Amino acid sequence: MAAPDRRPVEKATAVRDNEFLGDLTAWNRAHSRDNSEQIERLRRNMRRVRNAELTPRQEELLHLYYDQGLSMSQIAKQLYIDKSTVSRTLARGRKKLKRYLKYSF
Repeated sequence: MAAPDRRPVEKATAVRDNEFLGDLTAWNRAHSRDNSEQIERLRRNMRRVRNAELTPRQEELLHLYYDQGLSMSQIAKQLYIDKSTVSRTLARGRKKLKRYLKYSF
């Protein structure tokens, strides 16, 4: 009896996987629902919550962190406050946002 052929198995799916993933992405894009109305509602509610429910400090720090792209250290330095104060204030603001925005979906 001859010894079994023990050649290394080549991964035959390298190019094929990429083609499949590209096809799947294109299919998902073509068949997905339009969620622009939901996104607009979320943005509208985000503005309402930021204006009505957050403290002025939370609103300011969230603006600096998310809208302006400053780091916590940069915010702390700019406002002459401790970095941990920035972190805690951002956490409280995010918690309030989450509590109100979870009903937007």
